[in-house]
Formats: sequence, C-alpha cells, structure tokens
Amino acid sequence: MCGIHCTVSWHGFASIDASHEEKLRARGPDSICHHKVAVQHPTAHAPHAFLTFTSTVLSLRGSEIVAQPLVDHSTGSVLCWNGEAWNIASSPVPCNDSKTIFTLLLHVAVTTDGDRETSKDRVLDILSSIRGPFAFVFYDASNTRLFFGRDCLGRRSLVQWAGSAGDFCLSSISDNVNPDSVTELVANNVYVLKLGDGQRSAQSGANLTSPQVHVQPAVSVPTLPYPNLNKSIADAAPPLLHLQSPAVLRLEQCLQGALTLRLQGIRQSDIQSSDQSASKVAILFSGGLDCSVLARMAHDILPLTDPIDLLNVAFENPRIHKRMQEAPTGYSPYELCPDRVTGRLSHEELRHLCPGRTWRFLSIDIPFEETMAHRKMIVSLMHPHNTEMDLSIACALYFASRGSGTVHDPVTGTPSSYSTPARVLLSGLGADELFGGYQRHATAYSRHSFTGLIEELELDINRLGKRNLGRDDRVISHWGKETRFPFLDEDLLAWAMAAPVWEKCGFGQDAGHPGDGSSEGLEPEKKVLRLLAFKLGMTGVAREKKRAIQFGARTAKMEGGRTKGTQLLG
Repeated sequence: MCGIHCTVSWHGFASIDASHEEKLRARGPDSICHHKVAVQHPTAHAPHAFLTFTSTVLSLRGSEIVAQPLVDHSTGSVLCWNGEAWNIASSPVPCNDSKTIFTLLLHVAVTTDGDRETSKDRVLDILSSIRGPFAFVFYDASNTRLFFGRDCLGRRSLVQWAGSAGDFCLSSISDNVNPDSVTELVANNVYVLKLGDGQRSAQSGANLTSPQVHVQPAVSVPTLPYPNLNKSIADAAPPLLHLQSPAVLRLEQCLQGALTLRLQGIRQSDIQSSDQSASKVAILFSGGLDCSVLARMAHDILPLTDPIDLLNVAFENPRIHKRMQEAPTGYSPYELCPDRVTGRLSHEELRHLCPGRTWRFLSIDIPFEETMAHRKMIVSLMHPHNTEMDLSIACALYFASRGSGTVHDPVTGTPSSYSTPARVLLSGLGADELFGGYQRHATAYSRHSFTGLIEELELDINRLGKRNLGRDDRVISHWGKETRFPFLDEDLLAWAMAAPVWEKCGFGQDAGHPGDGSSEGLEPEKKVLRLLAFKLGMTGVAREKKRAIQFGARTAKMEGGRTKGTQLLG
C-alpha cells in the first residue's frame, strides 16, 4: 500500500504541504521519494507543464522494499501505484505488483505514427485485466499523457482539487489548504490528461476541478469484472436455502480463494522477523457474522503457529454512559458496548473450535476525551465525506485500526498493554451489500417484495466506492495498515451478482426450526453466509443479528442525541 501525490502546474514545480507529506508518510512508513518532470511542448522552448510526484510505501509483498515513484529513465515515464494486483489477465502476481504493472504499462503505451488512441485503449485493457484494489497515477512520457483513476469499486482512495495557483492536484488524502475544492474521483473511471500538445484537456467521467483543465465527455471506462445484478424474480415460492444448497458451497469456495490470495506472501516487518509470536494479520472484529466467518476461515489457511489478532473497539459515550469518574467502582462502559459483548462471545467460540491457534482479543477502550482529542484529525482524514454518520463510522475504524489496547492472558486473565504489529487487516465490508444484511433490505422486501429488495441491493452495491471505501481507506491507512476486503473479491462478486436473490438471503422462505437439518431457524438477512457459519461450526455467530458499527461500538451521536446521521458537520 502506498500514499500518492501528484501536482500538475503550469507555473513551475509545486511543493507539497508539510502536513500533507506527514500524512502520506503515515500511510507508507517504509519509503518516501519525490520525482519531477518538465513536460516540453514540441514547438516551444520552455516547458509546457511541470509535474511533481510524491509516493510513500508500505511494503507488504516481495522480498524487498520497492520505492516509488517508479521511473523509467529511457522514456521518462512515471508510475505511482497504490494497490494489490492479485491477478493480471488471470495470471497470478506472486511478487511485488508495482514493478509488474509498470512494465506492462510501458510496453502497451509504446506508439507508432497515428497510434496514440490505440495505445490508450491498450492501457485501459491492462487496467481492466487487474483483479484487486488500486488507485494510480501513470505519466506516459512517450505520449505526454497523465492517466489516473481507481479500481472498479473504489477500494483505494484518490481525490482531486485545484490548488490556489490553478494547479491540478491528485492525492490519496485530502488537502488541508484548499479543502473546499476537494472531490473524490469516481470509481471505475480512468482519466486521461493531455499535457504535451499545447492543450489542457482531460477525458474523464467526472468534473476535474482545476480551472486550467478542460473536461471532455467520458470515454475511459474499464470493463467491469463482474456482471450486472441478477434481477430474476421467482414465479412461485423460491426454493429453500439450506445447509446442502449449492450456493453455500459456492460461497465457501469463493471466500476460501479470496482469503488465500489476501493471506499468502505477506512481507514481514522488522518486528515480525525478530519475533515469531508477532502477528502478521489482524481482523477488525465486532464479533458479528462477517468478521467471525473470516476469522474462522483464516484459521484453516494460515499456519497454526501464526497468531491472529482480533481488534475490538468500544467507546465511552456520555449520551449513554455515566462519565467514568462518576461511575461506581468496577463499572466499565466499554464491556457493556454491544460489540464488546458479541466480540467476547465469538472469541470464545473461535477458541473452542480452533484449538492450538493463538487468538489475541484486543480490547480497545476509547474514553470520550480521547475521541475528542483526535476528532480534528479524523475529520481531516475522512474529508471530503463530512456527515455525522461518516464521523461516527470513521471514529470506530480509526481507533480500531490503530490497534492499541489490552489483552488478557488466556489462563490467568491478567491484563497487559498490547499494540498489534499486524500491518494487514481483514474487514467484512461488502457482505451486507451483497447478501442483504441491512435492516433497509428487510424493509424493502416487506414493502415491495423481491422487486424492492433487488432495487435496494443494487443501490447499495453501486455506491460502495462513493459511500464507504475511499473514506475508510483514508482513515485506516493513517496507521500504516492495509485493509483487505475478501467479500469484495472480483470472483466472489461475479458469483454473488449473477446468483438470484433467493440464493443469497432467505426472505420469503420458511425460517425452519433449529435442528431440522435445513435452515436451522436462521434469520433471512445474509442467510447464505449464516448457513456457511453454521456449517463451519459457529452456531452462535450464525444467529447473531446485524448491528451497524457506530451503534455496536457506540460512536453514534456522541456529541448530542438529536443529530441525524445525514447532518453535515459544523
């Protein structure tokens, strides 16, 4: 994972703001490098544009740190890459992916006379063939073009803004100097900024904010790696979804493959190299269905000697709890948080099912004063998202991913301070959107049957990048951690999008009864995932109801009980 920053100026090389560089360093603590390019117009004596690139690196793949920006000295081309290419054109990428991507882009960008458009299409073909999350900036020096964009879901952040001097800026994180002009790039669009022909024009799928850049209609949309949502509606009562249903096996296979890709070949940090008990992987762990299934399946993939850290965050919320100094002795507002209760129950279920594995349940307790002390930073990181709901979700992710709290000895119960060394975090995000896990999905079904449910699912899937993923990437990555989303794996998505809705959730089906060998009395929301949890032995987790992170960790409405989630921050 990396931090990206690029400035296009027509007045000379621009310098990066010191606080902005500090945040980029936090994202990529292993390396930081800068590179400058003066773009020469063919008929002019002076440079036409000035490009300034900065990249920081969190090295998680390969045997060595690969510094960025990557520069090809024979052509002058430059790549800033923030991503994980698991496969390219169906071929696995076992080592460092940034070098592989750069080599491919350099090869297809080569043009002959009159071949500029064809070379651009070849660049798009390469980007369309990548499976995995990414955001990138690629300067094609041979054709004096700047390509930039995000993957089909927007799993990595990339924002744009206009600098005070009319500069055009791109970065993984928002600008503090010109915050009002910051916008998030639309996912699954590749933007092409032409620089060397005397024109300042971009082909894009969204407005570029710099007054120096002229926007042309969208033409650069990579091919999606998954189909449109299956909108089939059963003519009669849908078939019962049960433990032996093919959909349960197919989900297990897809999730197994997605997790294997995301857990193999993680490069050890210095701490992990010197301490075999140091975790390489941690899970954002509420104890709910999604994250618990990931933990259970990760156990089957990782060597038994690899510990797994479970990051469970709970907040002191003065709207709900008494202030701690006023509370009776022994009272803990954190242990009463819903996510702490379910987290401990699921942890015990994992320990029972998976003996021999070291499961570190990390209790991350955040006093109200600490939340307020970090509020300014959190608001800055999640920008341009700026609602009360954004803040409540971002607070939970920010402190959970920091990974500092308390663990208890499994034998004696003795508490000790602990900070996870894991730099790869697993998240269950995406399961609710794919399998109908939100309350609004149940409401849509009760009001408009399968038609309403399918419409709501499609809306949630389509806005994942806009609503969640860019914000979450900016917040979590601040701690030098990379989040990986197995439920958003392209192969899993392709199956889930193609499957009819009754193979994913149990609305309209008989709930069954525990022990009947079919549906086991499970809730209809995300039923296929509940059945998988049941199959894996996690019978308690399989019956756990969905709870939004801001309510489970109690970050919602911390500063006032009358605010709405959609209300803009003051």
